[in-house]
Amino acid sequence: MFKNANISAGFLLLSTTVLSAEQTVEVMHFWTSGGEAAALGTIRDEVTARGVAWQDAPVAGGGGDAAKTVLQTRIAAGDPPAAMLMLGQNIIDWANEGILGDVNEVADVEGWDDALPLAVQAFSKINGAYVAAPTNVHRTDMIWASKAAFDQIGADYPTTWEEFNVLAPRFVEAGIIPVAHGGQSWQEAYMFEALVVGVGGPDFYRDALVELNPNALSSETMESVFAQMGEIRGMVDENFSGRDWNLATSMVINGEAAMQIMGDWAKGEFTNAGLMAGDDFACIPVPKTDAGGFVYLVNSLSFFTQPDPEQAEAQAILASAIMKPEVQVAFNQAKGAIPARTDVDLSAMDSCAQATAAEFVATDIAGAAVPTFAGTHATNASVSAAATDVITGFFNSDMTPREAVLLLAEAVELAQ
Repeated sequence: MFKNANISAGFLLLSTTVLSAEQTVEVMHFWTSGGEAAALGTIRDEVTARGVAWQDAPVAGGGGDAAKTVLQTRIAAGDPPAAMLMLGQNIIDWANEGILGDVNEVADVEGWDDALPLAVQAFSKINGAYVAAPTNVHRTDMIWASKAAFDQIGADYPTTWEEFNVLAPRFVEAGIIPVAHGGQSWQEAYMFEALVVGVGGPDFYRDALVELNPNALSSETMESVFAQMGEIRGMVDENFSGRDWNLATSMVINGEAAMQIMGDWAKGEFTNAGLMAGDDFACIPVPKTDAGGFVYLVNSLSFFTQPDPEQAEAQAILASAIMKPEVQVAFNQAKGAIPARTDVDLSAMDSCAQATAAEFVATDIAGAAVPTFAGTHATNASVSAAATDVITGFFNSDMTPREAVLLLAEAVELAQ
C-alpha cells in the first residue's frame, strides 16, 4: 500500500510515494540498443527509487515485430506484462479490445491533458481513458551525417535531393560508404515515408499514406519517391542485408559511412558514444519541398489491467515516473527524441532536440506535421505491413518505380 502519500481529489499522490519491496512492474519492450537501454534506465531508476521492483522483459528487434509476437502469446496465456512498449494504431486496437487498463487517476491529478499535445494524446488517451504514458516524440524523416566524412570531401550538407545524389560518387571516391543502411523491412519502410514527405510534401503524404487515396499511391509523384529510393539503393554497401539499425548508425559514428536516413532514435547512439551534435555529427531533416513537413512517432508504454490492487498501485507509480518532467528530459537526452510533454525546460537538451521541438510546434500549427506510416500511426498494421512488403521488395530487386507504385496501390487496397 501507499506510505507517506498526500491525498488530492480522492487520489493518493504518487510523487512522494514509497511502496513495499514486494510490489513489481514488468515492462516488456524492444529498446535494446545502447542509447535505448540508457533511456529506459532513467525510468527504471525513478520507479525503483519509489520502492517498486522493476522486472525487465526485453525482446530484441528494433521494429518491434518480435515483441508483438511474444505479447500476443502472453495475452493468449492470460499473462500480460504490467506495461508494454507499443506504437500507434496497435495501442488503439488493444484498447478497443478491452484488454488495456487505464491510469486516469494519475493523469487527472498530474494534469496530463494540459501537458500533452493532441497529437500525443491521440495515441495515449483512447476513448477518454489514458491507457498509455508517452515517453517521447520521435521525428522519423532525418539524415544523420558524419561531420568528418563531409569535411573529408569538402562538401556541405544536402538541402535538395539533387545535392544528396551528387554526393555519392564523391564519397565513394574517398573510400566512404555514402549511406549506411540496415536491410530490414521496417527500416526500409521508415526510409520510404521520409522520402514521401521529402519528395511529395506533407499534403501528398497525407493524401497517400493517411487517406490511402489510390490515385496518390499510383501517381507520378509516388513514382518519383520510388525513383529516389532506387538512387539510395545504389549508395549502400553490399553487406547491408539483415543489419540492425544501430549497427548502421555505428558506421556513421566511426566514419565508415557518411549518412544514415533514420528516425531520431539514432541520435541516442551518437550520444551514447560520447559524440556532440554539431561538433561530431549533423542532424538534418531530409530535403523537402517548400511545403516542409515533419513525420512524428509517439513512443508510449501501454498498461494492461492489473487485478491485484497492490500491483495496480505499482503500475500507477510507473505511469507517474514516466511523466515526471525531469525523467522526460533525462530519458530523451539518452533516447535522442524530444519529451512528450510540452511544458518542460529544454535548455539542458542539445541543439538537435531543441530544433526538433521547435519545428514540431511550428509544423503542427502549419498543418505540416504528419503521423508515421511505418510506425502504424497513420494507418493500421495490416495496411502498413502490406505496403512494407512492396517497399522492401522494390529496394531488394530490379523492380521499376512504375511497377512499384502499381503494386503499392493494389496491396493497400487489398489490405483495407
